[in-house]
Amino acid sequence: MMGRCATALLMALLVVVSPAAFAAAVASQASPGGVLKVEVSLDNEGHALYSVTRRGRPVIDASRLGFLFTDAPKFERNLTLAAQSTDSHDDTWEQPWGERRYVRNHYNELRVTLQERIAPARKLDVVFRVYDDGLGFRYEFPQQPALTTVNIGDELTEFAVAEHAMAWWIPAGEWNRYEYLYNKTALDQVGQAHTPITVRTDSGLHIAFHEAALVDYSSMWLRRVTGQRLKSTLSPSSSVARVSRTAPFNTPWRTMQIADSAGGLVMSDLILNLNEPNQLGDVSWVHPFKYVGVWWGMHLGTETWASGPHHGATTANTKRYIDFAARHGFRGVLVEGWNKGWDGDWFANGADFSFTESYPDFDLEAVTRYARSKGVRLIGHHETSGNIANYERQLGAALDLYARLGVDSVKTGYVADAGGIQAIGPDGKPRFEWHDGQVMSRHHLKVVTEAAKRHIAVNPHEPIKDTGLRRTYPNWVAREGARGMEYNAWGDPPNPPEHEPNLVFTRMLAGPMDFTPGVLSLVGKNGQRIQSTIARQLANYVVLYSPIQMAADLPENYEKHLDAFQFIKDVPTDWSDTQVLDGEVGDYVAIARKDRNSNDWYLGAVTDEHARLVEVTLDFLDQDRSYTAQIYRDGNDADWQRAPFSIAIEKRPVRRGEKMMLRLASGGGQAIRFVAAKR
Repeated sequence: MMGRCATALLMALLVVVSPAAFAAAVASQASPGGVLKVEVSLDNEGHALYSVTRRGRPVIDASRLGFLFTDAPKFERNLTLAAQSTDSHDDTWEQPWGERRYVRNHYNELRVTLQERIAPARKLDVVFRVYDDGLGFRYEFPQQPALTTVNIGDELTEFAVAEHAMAWWIPAGEWNRYEYLYNKTALDQVGQAHTPITVRTDSGLHIAFHEAALVDYSSMWLRRVTGQRLKSTLSPSSSVARVSRTAPFNTPWRTMQIADSAGGLVMSDLILNLNEPNQLGDVSWVHPFKYVGVWWGMHLGTETWASGPHHGATTANTKRYIDFAARHGFRGVLVEGWNKGWDGDWFANGADFSFTESYPDFDLEAVTRYARSKGVRLIGHHETSGNIANYERQLGAALDLYARLGVDSVKTGYVADAGGIQAIGPDGKPRFEWHDGQVMSRHHLKVVTEAAKRHIAVNPHEPIKDTGLRRTYPNWVAREGARGMEYNAWGDPPNPPEHEPNLVFTRMLAGPMDFTPGVLSLVGKNGQRIQSTIARQLANYVVLYSPIQMAADLPENYEKHLDAFQFIKDVPTDWSDTQVLDGEVGDYVAIARKDRNSNDWYLGAVTDEHARLVEVTLDFLDQDRSYTAQIYRDGNDADWQRAPFSIAIEKRPVRRGEKMMLRLASGGGQAIRFVAAKR
């Protein structure tokens, strides 16, 4: 007979045993190079599960698939495999702008049709696209009598990480949207996280969980349920259902970028490839550019968005910025606070904003006319305070005004606490929504498509997260969606030195960020120190990708640092190639990018609070060219606390294959322009 201890042990094992122990594989697909393999199985209760292996080793253990509905039984058990099919795809497409000009899209596909074996016998397709560097899968709801209007209460999708791992993540469902410093914890200590969430297993495998093509759907958060098992949960809604759609429709792709190194995650084009091709046609009117603007002074407290004696957006002040932009070769000038509505309690209200009426001390027509005469474009600004009901009522007229005046880009804003979006519900009554719910997914695409009709590019702050939709709508040029430079002005605490090395391997995996770098004064509000050297501020233009880059500091501060400012003037915003040379999540990173419009290369490297030496090999340079390296490095005594302004600027000839030792000070960086010799 079995003793009590043995019986207890057996029962404990049965409790924690993986669902796969009782499951039978029914379909599988490998990536084109055989690196990854996904397998779909059904257990004896009819739960559908998937698992992922890499070179034969488990990456994702058996993880459930399915849905909860608000007006129908859940779709999760009593399932059977009704059909399966496979396909392969391999092509290369060209980005109109981006980190690299050409993108290869090479995957193998598996489609499985799951059907209930009891009434009402509903069907659901799950489509997997398996690449050598990751995979994505989505649910496709077909048209069927038993499920026409689909009211989703939540997803039951799981991601069970097989090997013990550390995680870098920010909390989801909290008041400050995406604007948090990154936590580094064991994966089994994660609470509820936004995506991308990046993990590194004990064997060194890196996995980033995210989603692609978020259209007319709520954002996916990931909640740890037990051990290292993460479960999707959808951003809330004021309605009972978190997502309401009419079949047929597809969900966003649930994605996993998988690589041996942190840099491999950055090199993956998985998120872009899982989006639909450009739907706008000719987008030659979308221009990558650099800009300055009436912005940093407000964060310093020396200027105000509101009208009054310290109003920043005056005609005279804006012309001063236009003159500075023209003198130094910047295409754009951003002006915040030009329109009526900033007086009083505008935060999380927004009902008083007018998007067509200027304050009396700002002549919009005169300013845009003056900018054109100087070869400069004004960048529009629409802060909504999260009141999209007010904004959408004026959207057409506001965009028409910009189009008439030649304002071909607009920064939008949604400053409100999470859950504070003010919208009009289907019943015509006001409702409060989340920044990343289905209502805002619809709203952002409405703004982007309406702007595209008028050849206007869009850069939202306090946005819904990036999921690669810039491929489908190339006028969606960037967004914020993380702690940017303004936190260095007034944040408590400000961004620490590890912030940018964290962003590269987490937030930046989603897409471009309007971080607004380049504060060479290194001082925020009331003298708050920015935890950076001056060379690091330059390196951020290469490290933190965006097709639009702001020189965020005040013009007078650039006049004090014209030698360092030269790199900001020179660095492009559009690239033909990008290569990650080295890096670790939250520690350091070195990235090289090639200018799309010349043969020059640029390198940016930043570190955390630890000074370090990083050796890079110049294998990215063209074989048959010689180069002059224009180096902007931390001085020998540089340190963000003791000597942040110590910088050495020097030149030396270099060729492909040479090695360079990058000395990075505490909180420091290095920026290099490799100027190709003319033939």
